[in-house]
Amino acid sequence: MLTGIYSIESGKFILDGKEVHPRNQVEANNEGISIIVQELGTLSGLTVAENIFLGHEDRFVKFGIKDTRAMNKLATELLEKYGFDHIKASDMIDHYNFEDRKLVEIVKATYFDPKIVVVDETTTALSQEGREELYKHMNRIREEGNSVIFISHDLPEVLDKSDTITVLRDGIYIDTVKSADVNEDDLKKLMVGREVVGNYYREDYGEKVSDEVVLSVRNVTVPGQIHDVNFDLHKGEILGFGGLSESGMHEVGKAVFGASYDREGSVTLSDGTQINSIPTAIKHSMAYTSKDRDNESVVMNQSIGDNICLPSLDDLANKVHLLNGKKLKSFAQEYAHEMSVKMVNTDQFVSELSGGNKQKVVLARWIGKDSDILVLDSPTRGIDIGVKQDIYQLMDQMRKNGKSIIMISEELMELMHMCDRIIIMKDGAVNGELMRDPEMTENSLISMMV
Repeated sequence: MLTGIYSIESGKFILDGKEVHPRNQVEANNEGISIIVQELGTLSGLTVAENIFLGHEDRFVKFGIKDTRAMNKLATELLEKYGFDHIKASDMIDHYNFEDRKLVEIVKATYFDPKIVVVDETTTALSQEGREELYKHMNRIREEGNSVIFISHDLPEVLDKSDTITVLRDGIYIDTVKSADVNEDDLKKLMVGREVVGNYYREDYGEKVSDEVVLSVRNVTVPGQIHDVNFDLHKGEILGFGGLSESGMHEVGKAVFGASYDREGSVTLSDGTQINSIPTAIKHSMAYTSKDRDNESVVMNQSIGDNICLPSLDDLANKVHLLNGKKLKSFAQEYAHEMSVKMVNTDQFVSELSGGNKQKVVLARWIGKDSDILVLDSPTRGIDIGVKQDIYQLMDQMRKNGKSIIMISEELMELMHMCDRIIIMKDGAVNGELMRDPEMTENSLISMMV
C-alpha cells in the first residue's frame, strides 16, 4: 500500500509530516518511496536500462524522441558504481537469470536516493554474495539518513540487520520490539502465537535409507550450465543439492524433470523409462516446483482450484475424456484444505495469495497427483516460520511413506537437518557429497561450495 501496488481502504501514510497516497509505483518514486518486490520485479521484453528507468523515461526524451544512448550510458555508470558491471545496460533483461534480475531491481529501487526503500523478501532470491551487496546498500541508505523497511522470514538476518522489528500475524499487528532485546525464539513465539518447539526439522539420525534406486542420473550436461552430473535417488530418501547461486544446482532440478531442452545424458526411472520431457515426467509420477514460483510453478491469473487440478486432469476425466466441474471443485477443496491454504475459496485467483499460500497451492497440486518423486527447488523461499514447519513435517511424512525427494536449497540449515544426503555443486559440476550427521556444521558445506 505504501508503494502504490495496493490501494488503501482506510488510514493514511505520513512521510516527513506530509500525507502521501501514491496510486502506483511511479507516483511512489516521486514521493521518495521505492520497493524491491518478493517475486520478479522486472519486465520481460525490455532492456536492463529500460527496466532501471521504467516510468521515468521522460528524463531521456528530447523533442518527443527517446535518447537511448544517454539512457544506456547512465545505466552503465550506475551498474558499474554498484559493482554489477557483468550486467550490460543494452542487453534484454530476459538474457539474465533470476538473481541478476534482482540485482537490477536493487539499482532501480535505490539509485535516486529515496527516503524509504521497502526490501520485500529479496535476500531469499540472492546468493550470499548478492545478499552482501544488498546489505551494503541498505547500510548506505541508513547512513545517509534515509530508512529501510526490511521484510524477511530469515530470523537471524532480521535480528542482525534491523534496529527494530515489527511482527504481523494473519494481517494483524502483534508487537514492535528492539532487535537487541529479543532472540529467535522470542520472534517465533510472536509470529505463530505459540512456542515453536520440537519436530521443526527431522530429528532422526542413523536410519538406513533403502537400497532401492528409483531414479538414475548419468552424465547429464546442459551446455553452459551443468556438466557431467551423476547420482542415484533412493526410495524414501531426501537428497539435498546445495551450492552458491551460480553453481548449477537449480539447473539440475530442471534437467531431471525434463525441462532442459538441450540436455545431454540420461535420466532413468527404475522401470527403464527415460525422462526427456515434462509430460513424460508427470505421467510417470514425478513433480517439480521451481524457485521462480510466480513464473514457473503457478498460473497466476487462474484460480486456486484450476492450479491444484492442472496436473491431475487426465486422472479426473471420465472414460470419454470429459471433466466434471463438481468433481474438480471437490478435488481442489480437499487438497487446499489439506495444505491449510488461507483463501476465500478455491475460485480465488492465485495472484491474490501471499508467497506462503502460493507455495501451499504448488505443493497441494502434487500431493493431489500423489507423485512418487518430487523435485523441490527452494521449497521454503519467502515463507514464514509456521509454514516452513508445516512443509518440513510434510516432507518428513512423505519420505516415511516411501516418496523420494530432491530438495535444492540455498538455506544451509534446512539442507543439514532435512536431508539424508547432500550433494554440493560448484561451477556446474558435483564437488562433493555429505551424509546426514548430527555433527555436521555449516562450514562443512561452505568449504565445498567456494
